[in-house]
Amino acid sequence: MQLRSLTIGGLYEIVPKRFEDSRGYFSEIFRQGWFKDSVADVDLVQENQSLSVAKGVIRGLHYQRAPMGQGKLVRCLSGSIFDVAVDIRAGSPTYGTWEAVTLSAEAGNQLWIPEGFLHGFCTLEANSVVCYKVTNYYSGEHDAGVAWNDPDIGIAWPAAADASSLSKKDTEQPRLADLPAQFHYTE
Repeated sequence: MQLRSLTIGGLYEIVPKRFEDSRGYFSEIFRQGWFKDSVADVDLVQENQSLSVAKGVIRGLHYQRAPMGQGKLVRCLSGSIFDVAVDIRAGSPTYGTWEAVTLSAEAGNQLWIPEGFLHGFCTLEANSVVCYKVTNYYSGEHDAGVAWNDPDIGIAWPAAADASSLSKKDTEQPRLADLPAQFHYTE
């Protein structure tokens, strides 16, 4: 597997190797020992999947409040997405900054987003399927988010982004400036 550190510390793009022949390909997409040694010493306890039928669907920006924070290993099984992570670790030199990676079924790449980050994405193709493993179980009581278009964050969403696709929950999210510190940066 290829591992690429992104600009914001803790974020990684992972590209599993593919073995191709005339039938297609085989790819080992996750190996716990390698992940713990190379990326993060965490346990992945739940796997989630979503289908977005239209191009331009926006989901996010989401996170779970402490003590139920989640790290996420995200990949796109069908189609492609503009996948975004925003640092919300108090004291971090990159607090409030974002980074994005295009994840696609064709590339087979993945994005590791540790606890203490917002996560969201915009579909770049119709019928995009996103699958992600998480480090903590879903807790509706701790489910939270930030406005996808918060000007203080300033995400440069792709032209396809369709605000009318937002869920009711995502249209009512607060700004980052209104969040109390919940995650703390450690080197």
